[in-house]
Amino acid sequence: MQSVTLEFRTEDLVLLGVVPPGLFEKYEEVELLETLRLEQGWRLQLLRVRRRGPLKTAVELEQESRRIRSIYGLESFELVERRPRTRDYILLVRQRNPERLRRWLSLAGGEISPTAPFRLSADKVVASFLGEERAIRRVLKRLDREEFPYRVVRASGRPQVVDEASAALTALQAKLVARAWALGYYAVPRRITLTRLARQSGRSAPAYGKVLRRAEGRLIARWLSAEGALLETPPSELPHEA
Repeated sequence: MQSVTLEFRTEDLVLLGVVPPGLFEKYEEVELLETLRLEQGWRLQLLRVRRRGPLKTAVELEQESRRIRSIYGLESFELVERRPRTRDYILLVRQRNPERLRRWLSLAGGEISPTAPFRLSADKVVASFLGEERAIRRVLKRLDREEFPYRVVRASGRPQVVDEASAALTALQAKLVARAWALGYYAVPRRITLTRLARQSGRSAPAYGKVLRRAEGRLIARWLSAEGALLETPPSELPHEA
């Protein structure tokens, strides 16, 4: 696997149709937190959007939903969380891909996925991708052939397992734990409920909770083992409360 971070001019991505025109008149920054679904024709993404002024209420956003979708070319959007202190919205956004982006995605063959860091501002877009080296090379060659301007900020090989902690989790567990963390499930106070978190992932709350508990158990066991603090008696042998 290889990771690559590219820098684009925002104006070029506006012309391409990936960034809505006029977006940064009202917003300072957009960060891609996670791509939940990436098809040739559309994408479903979790975004952090920082507004230039005070945030609108959830009721105001709902009332202006049709106008917002029309202005920014969205199929749908859902407010996940408001963060007034930092002027951030966390949004679940579904958007159609323009024709040129569809061709690039077809060329990638499903072997490339967006990853962090992925931030958009009025001047530039820093976009990172993880995928098979051959697929990344195919797409970069197409960008060169089409003379689409970009700059490679960083490119490096990356093993499937990043560190020992991630090795303790399955791919599904790592994905759902990362999503829960990004949305504030582990914040104090908690910023999103398990029910809402599960609904956005297309799972039931009990199923999502089970994945999280198993992941948490693995991570805690690994940490205790590393600290040399594992219980002498396995949990299965401890007496149960009446």
